[in-house]
Amino acid sequence: RPSAYPPGDTREICGWLADRLKAAGYTVDVLSRADNVDNVVARMGSGRPSLVFNTHIDTVGVGHRAEWLTEPFQATEKDGLIFGLGAANCKGSTAVHLWLAEEIARRGGPSNGEIVFTFVGDEENLGPNGMAFLGEADHVDPDMLILGAPTGNALIIAERGPMWVRITTSGASAHAGAPDAGDNAVERMIRLATRLIENLKPRLAGRRDGEMISTMSLGQFHGGNNTNVVPSDCWMEVDRRLIPSESIDGAVAEIDEILVAAGEPADSWKLELLTGTPGFKAAPDGPAVTAFCEAIEARTGRAARFANAVGASDGRHFAERGIEIINFGPGGGAGHAANESVPVDDMVESALI
Repeated sequence: RPSAYPPGDTREICGWLADRLKAAGYTVDVLSRADNVDNVVARMGSGRPSLVFNTHIDTVGVGHRAEWLTEPFQATEKDGLIFGLGAANCKGSTAVHLWLAEEIARRGGPSNGEIVFTFVGDEENLGPNGMAFLGEADHVDPDMLILGAPTGNALIIAERGPMWVRITTSGASAHAGAPDAGDNAVERMIRLATRLIENLKPRLAGRRDGEMISTMSLGQFHGGNNTNVVPSDCWMEVDRRLIPSESIDGAVAEIDEILVAAGEPADSWKLELLTGTPGFKAAPDGPAVTAFCEAIEARTGRAARFANAVGASDGRHFAERGIEIINFGPGGGAGHAANESVPVDDMVESALI
């Protein structure tokens, strides 16, 4: 059931999941606020605590079809691996969560509180119409949120917050043969970018929380229209990853302070926040983390492993709620490549844990 982004159409797979979950005895809603982006919410029980499981069912695109050795839209088992588009990210976890939902129902459901399974779209687009929508509209209100990221069955209990800002510079165009007659917006941007690199990066190097590091990356840089014209406009986008102790407002203000100190005319540049969510960190002795650690040791005979997140999950939409957020699931890496696969043994281990 293809659900690749673009276009990110999750209607067919959500319909299939909804039918399975209804048959298992769950109360199921298929919810959407954007065309073609459906999300499934299946619940059993009521009251507190609310334990919410989540996995995203959209995937990246196929990419270059010739690089695939198997049919990307078909699960192919070979040498203990399941190959297919999204196998690791995150349809392996989708299969595990579906099995888990059906097994919990078979055993009679939760004895107290509610358990909720969510299968969402719009994650690969970093968009607002999947898990963010379910939280904002109070379709889910978890005390504990378990996301099925491909962690190789390690626990990720902390995550940096992603923040993007755009810097725009303006100037005056002129013939490139007489550049002093104009005001070069690209050169202004280079001066501002240099100021950021020289002043912000050294500050961030000392900001750590365990293995998490506060970072900055200049991601996009665009300016000018023709090589023989002095450019009158330019824009640059910056990616900041915030450790949990950093705030979005504080991070934007810090960038603004550095840019102001560059001394460019105030009306020649602008800083704007494009998107941002804070980081989060679950308590290592919280009830969900403790339960996972005990289950991992009971099933594997080994202590739980803790991993560091490079990217950002849909957990970021709940970072300010003060709840336990855990990433845990089969498969390693981020997927996002031809011949993506997930180990069958990882899926079995994840399900039993």
